[in-house]
Amino acid sequence: MLTLLYILLGVIVLIVLWAVLGPKTYDVSRSILINSPKEHVFENIKFLKKQQEWSPWAKRDPNMINKFTGIDGEVGAISYWKGNKEVGEGEQEITKIVEGNRVEGELRFLKPFKSTSDCYLIVTEKEADQTEVVWGFKGKNKFPMSIMMLVMTMDKMVGKEFEEGLINLKIIMEK
Repeated sequence: MLTLLYILLGVIVLIVLWAVLGPKTYDVSRSILINSPKEHVFENIKFLKKQQEWSPWAKRDPNMINKFTGIDGEVGAISYWKGNKEVGEGEQEITKIVEGNRVEGELRFLKPFKSTSDCYLIVTEKEADQTEVVWGFKGKNKFPMSIMMLVMTMDKMVGKEFEEGLINLKIIMEK
């Protein structure tokens, strides 16, 4: 019985140690250069409905349910989705627009697990007809996610999807 108590205590100490050591925040972003004027690119990325055209998740579930509320392209607009296991369920709300430069939002995931993240799209003119787009999101890892992030990272979980989405956006913008 005493051995079982020591094992249980050891497991509890190990979990607490992992929780302390696990990353508390994440910030994942990717960028791409697009051969298109900044204004043209910005007019695409600020609309939630337009984002569906280049989103990698929209392609993962063609039967995904989408609902839009508010005035698209303005603060307060919301895109809701419900899809298969790969896509999950959640919503994205535009929280800030710096016209011509930046769109910020809040991602609220409902399934497969609840979490909230801040997302952003930033456009920067590199040359007259060349625009850099940075797409990212950041947030906090709450327990038990902080423990899980010791063996997998948000960057590994979504980095490739961000790259895929930006390539899709580049193709659309350079047509």
